[in-house]
Amino acid sequence: MAGRPTTIKRYLLNRTLLFSVIGFLLLLVVANQAYQSSIRENARQVAASVAENTFNSMYLIMSQGWTRGQLESFLAQLEAGSAGGSFHIGLYRGELVNERFGEIDQPTPDAALQQALQSGTIAAFDRGEHLRYLYPLNASENCLACHTNARLGDTLGVIEVGQDLSPQLGLANRNLLYYLLLLSPLPLLFAFWAVRRVSLHINDSVQHLSRSIEQVESLSDLSRMGEARRQFRFKEMNNIFGQVEQLADKLRNIAVDKDLLEFEIRLLEKFVITSEVVRDWREYVNVLMLDINRVLDIYTMFSIFKVDDELFDLEIFWLRPPSPLTREMMEKAVLTRLRAQDSFFSHSEFKLHHNMVQGGGEAVIELGARDIELQTKSLLVETPKIGGIVGIGVQADIVKDKTKVLVLESILSTLLNVVGSVKAIYKYTRDLEYYATRDPLTNLYNQRMFWELLEYELDRSRRHGYPVAMLLLDLDNFKSVNDGYGHASGDRLLTELSLLLKQQLGNGDVLARYGGDEFVIVLPEADLDKAGRVSERVLKALDGFVMEHEGGALKTTCSIGVGIYPDHADNAKELFMFVDNLMYRAKAQGKNRVSLPKEQDVADIFRDMSEKTQLVNQAIEQRTLLPVFQPILPLADGEPGAVEVLSRIRLADDSLMNAGEFIEIAESMGKVHLLDYIVMEKAFGQVRDTGYGGLLFINLSPRAVLVNDFLARVNGLVQQYAMDPGRVVFEITERDTVKSMVLLEKFIRALKDAGFLLAIDDFGSGFSSFHYLKHLPIDFVKIEGEFIANMANDSRDMAFVSSITQLARQLEVKTVAEYVETEEVLALVRATGIDYAQGYHIGRPTPELASVMARMG
Repeated sequence: MAGRPTTIKRYLLNRTLLFSVIGFLLLLVVANQAYQSSIRENARQVAASVAENTFNSMYLIMSQGWTRGQLESFLAQLEAGSAGGSFHIGLYRGELVNERFGEIDQPTPDAALQQALQSGTIAAFDRGEHLRYLYPLNASENCLACHTNARLGDTLGVIEVGQDLSPQLGLANRNLLYYLLLLSPLPLLFAFWAVRRVSLHINDSVQHLSRSIEQVESLSDLSRMGEARRQFRFKEMNNIFGQVEQLADKLRNIAVDKDLLEFEIRLLEKFVITSEVVRDWREYVNVLMLDINRVLDIYTMFSIFKVDDELFDLEIFWLRPPSPLTREMMEKAVLTRLRAQDSFFSHSEFKLHHNMVQGGGEAVIELGARDIELQTKSLLVETPKIGGIVGIGVQADIVKDKTKVLVLESILSTLLNVVGSVKAIYKYTRDLEYYATRDPLTNLYNQRMFWELLEYELDRSRRHGYPVAMLLLDLDNFKSVNDGYGHASGDRLLTELSLLLKQQLGNGDVLARYGGDEFVIVLPEADLDKAGRVSERVLKALDGFVMEHEGGALKTTCSIGVGIYPDHADNAKELFMFVDNLMYRAKAQGKNRVSLPKEQDVADIFRDMSEKTQLVNQAIEQRTLLPVFQPILPLADGEPGAVEVLSRIRLADDSLMNAGEFIEIAESMGKVHLLDYIVMEKAFGQVRDTGYGGLLFINLSPRAVLVNDFLARVNGLVQQYAMDPGRVVFEITERDTVKSMVLLEKFIRALKDAGFLLAIDDFGSGFSSFHYLKHLPIDFVKIEGEFIANMANDSRDMAFVSSITQLARQLEVKTVAEYVETEEVLALVRATGIDYAQGYHIGRPTPELASVMARMG
């Protein structure tokens, strides 16, 4: 929290007094330390001199030969000479001298003396106010004549000099404090005088600046601020006054009308792109025009979007309906400006669209050709911005107001990006919604949308009590078309057949491509008779259909199964399984026919479904479920190899049943997660036995999210088979959605925390795939195979795959392309920058992981 404000003079006085006191104390401490250090150093020198003189005296006496009595007299004189004074001198004999001449009465040496006797080096000890100096007596050549038991350098004794420094230190401290106190008022007096002079000059400068600022009442006053300028005592104050003058100049240059500023603020708030804005970008521009017209009079706004290389959309927005002549002149003026010389619009074509902001009851806009030409402001760019926008402009009556023109130009610059962004998001959202519900090849409803519409119709049926018919169509021998004529021809055949099927149905009927060469039809309010008639009509239409191909003709037939709700099933899953069985009966009976359910057929089908249920249950109990491995080819440098684990059931004849035939049954039984355990355990066993070191992609059923001990079971399998969780990639797919996003997110994050990797399967098949990518810690996206398979034939699929790849790269997520069936598609996948490729061209599923490893090298 800031303190109360004060004056500069008071601040300087307070700080001067504070710093003077601090300086005095610091000076006292430093001077005291320096003086004491000098006294102590002098004491050491005196001690060293006393010790050397004492040794010289001893040496002189010893050189003349002395008796034991003389030694004792010398020691007594030393003690007597130092008694009562600040000095103390003592002599200590070493063990060598005692051995040679006998012991004398002397104090027991302490640790310091012992150290000096042993090391033979001089030692000084400064302990507070006392100094102790130890001077060893080391044997020289002359000493060895008497001390025959010693060697050169041996320590024969130690001279100790002690000195009490307290009298000298006390006197020094008293004298130092006395003289400093005498001098202390002088710095304070000088400081007070300097503060007064500084504060006078600063106050004068500040008052002059304040008077200059108080005189500013308008923009014109800003230019007169420097007229009364004078030089101040301090350069800093001159610099401050100069900066204020520069600020006044800048304010004079940038100051605008308050209404304009408030308008810009309100307009910026409108530039926030929300979901409501994206619903209709044209309506958004209409609202912007109304807001702009509260301050600026803008009659027309236009925007240009690039559609193709030489084709542009020109959208013209009118505040009110224009007169025919005004409309014609505006079109001509805008096109003339766009097609001016050296413009990249010179040879382009334009599609014009007129939009009215307000209704026809308003006054008609009448503008002259000169007004349109002079008052039209535009901003054009050579490179299309987001949304394909390349230009924007307005017609406004503000040419005489330079400030408003400047504001308008800034608005145009912002609008160029905002309008382009809104249109881009609008188009992107519509595309995503379309692809979320449509099959990319045939534009029919996709499998996900089929199930939603079927559930909707069955719900209506339950409420209103009418039947619903379902027809499942499977083309006969379609594989031979793909194998004999290529997938491109097969895709073209599917596209034309989808158009033919639409023609055979009514407006309320639902037609969807279920997958591959399977189509499904839902007929609301239809009994078995109506379903039979529609089936025969479809059969007849396909029988007469021929597609021209390279000078020849392609045609195909279909087998149709029919079922009625609620006669043959009481829910969507069982109805589909019932119709699917009938469709296979039609194929078994010779193809190109309709299989309508009879009483015996119903019993047989339900018996078959019961048998399949028993088969699935038996596969779980006897663990006859097998993993098969499909290779996933790494395309980017440094990426590890990978395989996807798929499920199969081994039948009595040693053939394998595909997962598509039993997964739905297992789900209806609530045991699909048990299949997951068996497949994982057997797959982990092969990984351990073969030494496979790549990634392992495993499909995760939605049931696993609801099983409490799923993660514990998986962790147990990982530990049992010594698997690295970082090599296991669990796939979740939007088609197998979990209703509780919170529950799914919690489950996924638990897997992630355990070290496992995560992938979204069939990415792009539904809108919630993007929701998963945003909220879940995803490592891989497996792009929907329908988009990949049609990349070479459909520019929309190519664009969609490229967009997904770029999005994944920005989010640092790896990409996998599914349905890579040809070398051409593989080349496109590589060129797009996708990380992995999977499909029959890469390799088919096989039960032996070792053989997959051998093929992948």
